[in-house]
Amino acid sequence: MAAPGPGEYFSVGSHVSCLTCLGQRLQGEVVAFDYQSKMLTLKCASSSGKPNLSDVVLINLAYVSEVDIINDRTETPPPLASLNISKLANRARSEKEDKLSQAYAISAGVSVEGQQLFHTIHKTIKDCKWQEKNIIVMDDVVISPPYQVDNCKGKEGSALSHIRKIVEKHFRDAEGQKPVPRTQAQQTQKDSSSLSS
Repeated sequence: MAAPGPGEYFSVGSHVSCLTCLGQRLQGEVVAFDYQSKMLTLKCASSSGKPNLSDVVLINLAYVSEVDIINDRTETPPPLASLNISKLANRARSEKEDKLSQAYAISAGVSVEGQQLFHTIHKTIKDCKWQEKNIIVMDDVVISPPYQVDNCKGKEGSALSHIRKIVEKHFRDAEGQKPVPRTQAQQTQKDSSSLSS
């Protein structure tokens, strides 16, 4: 068994090669090693082939038949980057609110188009929420089903005008992404070929 014995470890920054019990050879830089669980984390060359990306692989050393240290790092690894805990907490809260909003829309029976429109508006204007099946934007504009430009209600002004433009653009973009039915595409191609003859 190639797993480290008592007191043995892998230094962060070392390059190692592992042969799994399935015969797969993994090679990369040690990112982390936990002696208790015998888990080794390697940063390997990207499987996508892109040079600026890396694959991160977790290896359970209980399923490794061979480990070779290619290049052992003896100097102290660089310090870990500091984390902005408040930014992470805000991001987690925001993601949780988004997921709860999606779950609410689904449970309220909101159409897929309504959910997509909400998502489009929410990308630009964070002050966006559900009230039953209605989308409420900035507490000023209400968009009711079927969520078209004509369904935007509120006090006339720049906010209502802006929301109407977002709704209009959303549906225009959605219409442009719909696939053309095959029969129509074939007819268009036939018409264009007859014109060129």
